[in-house]
Amino acid sequence: MAPPSRLPMLKRVYYFEPCPLAPVLRQLGRVGTGRRSRKGKTAPDAYEVIPIDRKGGERPRWELPAVIIADAGEDELARIEKIAPEEDEWRVIYLLRGASTPWFGSSQRVFAFLPERVPLVVIEKALERAFESLRHVAERKQARRELNRAAADLEALNKIGVALSAERDPDALLQLIVAKSREITGSDAGSLYLVEEKPDGTKHLVFKLMQSDTREFLVRPHSLPINKESMAGHAVATERLRNIKDAYRRIPNLPFPLNGDFDREFNYQTKSMLVVPMKNQKDEVIGVLELLNAKKRAEARLVSDARVEQEVISFSKHSEQLAESLASQAAVALENNRLYRDIQNQFEGFVRASIKAIELRDPTTSGHSERVAALTVRLAEVVDRATIGPYAEVSFSPGDLQELKYASLLHDFGKVGVREHLLVKAKKLYPSQRELIEERFLAARRGVELESARKKLDYLLRNGRESIEPVLAAIDGAREKDLARLRGFMEFILRVNEPSSLPDGAPEKLAEIAAATFPGLEGEPKPLLAPQEVGLLSIPRGTLDDSERAQIESHVEHSYEFLRKIPWTKEFKRIPEIARAHHEKLDGSGYPDHIKGDAIPCQAKMMTISDIYDALTAADRPYKRAVAVERALDIIGSEVKSNLLDPDLFQLFVEAQVYRVVGQARYRPDAPAGQ
Repeated sequence: MAPPSRLPMLKRVYYFEPCPLAPVLRQLGRVGTGRRSRKGKTAPDAYEVIPIDRKGGERPRWELPAVIIADAGEDELARIEKIAPEEDEWRVIYLLRGASTPWFGSSQRVFAFLPERVPLVVIEKALERAFESLRHVAERKQARRELNRAAADLEALNKIGVALSAERDPDALLQLIVAKSREITGSDAGSLYLVEEKPDGTKHLVFKLMQSDTREFLVRPHSLPINKESMAGHAVATERLRNIKDAYRRIPNLPFPLNGDFDREFNYQTKSMLVVPMKNQKDEVIGVLELLNAKKRAEARLVSDARVEQEVISFSKHSEQLAESLASQAAVALENNRLYRDIQNQFEGFVRASIKAIELRDPTTSGHSERVAALTVRLAEVVDRATIGPYAEVSFSPGDLQELKYASLLHDFGKVGVREHLLVKAKKLYPSQRELIEERFLAARRGVELESARKKLDYLLRNGRESIEPVLAAIDGAREKDLARLRGFMEFILRVNEPSSLPDGAPEKLAEIAAATFPGLEGEPKPLLAPQEVGLLSIPRGTLDDSERAQIESHVEHSYEFLRKIPWTKEFKRIPEIARAHHEKLDGSGYPDHIKGDAIPCQAKMMTISDIYDALTAADRPYKRAVAVERALDIIGSEVKSNLLDPDLFQLFVEAQVYRVVGQARYRPDAPAGQ
């Protein structure tokens, strides 16, 4: 900070009458008036000599800085002690009477002692030094004031910078920039324009907002060209701040008159203006702040022309410096906010691409991730508003909800690591296995037909046509019986191939079919069902055996390994943990870690309910029929009763009708399995 400049000082000299030095003191200046300039103002560094009635009982009306000339007697000392100003901008010169030793009070500002009779030159020298001492006091005070103001400004700018950096909402950030700019400069109104690029690549200024203490301005959206024909455009084109004392007076070096349409439209009077270009770290102008009408008092409202004249002042150099500093901070905050949004948009694109990759691998679950995310985030919002129950103290910030959204969208990404035929397996048998079984049964039927024809031919060759009718009828009857048996076998295989529960007696029936054979090409007996096929058809419910289910369940591990390799920011660091636990159950029967109860993250518990609900009601799963909402809630309720799912979260899910967030358009109760 530059050292303070030398302050001009009016030198006031007080003395008590009668005073032996009065004739000499009167030579310093006109008593009671001081020296005056031609315009009537007291000249700097002049002496104004002011007498005080020694017998007066009232405290004088002190004007500081001042030097008091007084007798050194105890009565005078006591009088000064009583009436002296509380400030330290005064000094006392005592007049000594003979060789007496004076007594001094502790609060006196004693500067010098002079004989009772002394020449003018000595008095002037003493006064000059006394006022020089007071000048130093004033300069130190001014320096402290400037230092304190600089510290206060720095603290205010730091706080504003922190607030600007912390704001993530773009619209709220713009509002904050204008509000803080008005606050720190004492402006009644302010507006903000941002430089934006048009489709053809050229740039223009786009109006964003306006604020005012006096009234609300409903300014229509508009844009301005970047040229020297408007205040905002001029600030961008010249990259210079403009401080206008009176908008309706001719402004030097301004190539256009100010447009008064705004004032006329809104019945407002603009007087002082501060137009500040906002420069980023690359020294590029990215916007313009327009601050209107600096005020003497922050609480003043400019409701009339008279009030404008009374309250509005020019923007000071100090305000210019503050506004430029804040504009620079605001520009950096805007750039950071844009960068944050760009990164967020890129990440959103990455998430959407990841979901698309999942759906390409498993088209039957298209839309599942989005629906689970919508359900889970909605349930979290309900939990956040809960005022009673075990979740009354649980809250979710916007960042927490965003984290939960991403975890839900990516919870099944690990399916890219699972073999595709497992993901789309609609029946217990793979299509190729069913085709192979059908070929065996076709061969078996042909074998029955051939065996029937062979028996007929053998009989004819041995016995001729004698008594042939009964024999042929018996052979045909045996053939039909064998064919019917094969048809029954195949119908049973197709029945148990569905993902529904096995019927009673299924294991025995499958064992019977597996024991049946048909002749191979060399006539050797071959089984109708291979052991692996029997194992798949014996699956109690669903379409996956233990090995296949383990591979499907491994998608959780794949998701976790994928997600934990992403360098998440602090606000999203729990995404891998949340996604990993969405198949865990309260009793520890879930996977992959078999954790129980409170060890399962609350977010994962919510996602589990949403995941199950969508799986039950979705009409696009090839391995099951969709169920109605009521039935789905009953099924989830039974899992709650079995201590698998959180009862309090499920209660909130039902009471708030969270399931409505995804609608029921996709549910078709008449849709057959596999469609």
